[in-house]
Amino acid sequence: MDNLIIEATKYTPEVFFDCENHVLDLKGKSYPENTSVFYSPVFEWLEEYLKQASDEKITVNMELVYFNSSSSKILMDFCDVLDAAADDGKNITVNWVYEEDDEDALEFGEEFQEDLESVTFNLVQKVLDDF
Repeated sequence: MDNLIIEATKYTPEVFFDCENHVLDLKGKSYPENTSVFYSPVFEWLEEYLKQASDEKITVNMELVYFNSSSSKILMDFCDVLDAAADDGKNITVNWVYEEDDEDALEFGEEFQEDLESVTFNLVQKVLDDF
C-alpha cells in the first residue's frame, strides 16, 4: 500500500499518511470549497489501510489551526471511522494538537474527545515560541 501525501494549500491541510510507520498526519487549515471532493481520497485510503492493518499501534496527529463547519463534520466522520476501527480491536491513538492560546481548538478537541469511545484521544498543547 502506498502512503497518502497531499500537499497543503491555502484552503486545505497537508495530509501525510505513512502506512509503514503507522502515523497519519493532518496539519494546517481546512476550508476547501468542496469538502467531500477533497476528503474523498482521504477516506478511501483510510478505509483500505484499516482493513489491512493488524495489531500495529496507529497514531493520528491532527493539528488544524482553522477549519470551517463543513470540515468539522468531515473531521468528526473521520474520527468516527477511527473509533469504529478501535472498537473492532485496532490500537489507535488520536493526538489533537492545539496552540496554547487557541481556546477554540481546545474546545473542539474536547468535543471530539467526548464523542469517541474506543480510541485513545489526547489533547496535546503546542507551546508557542517566544521569538
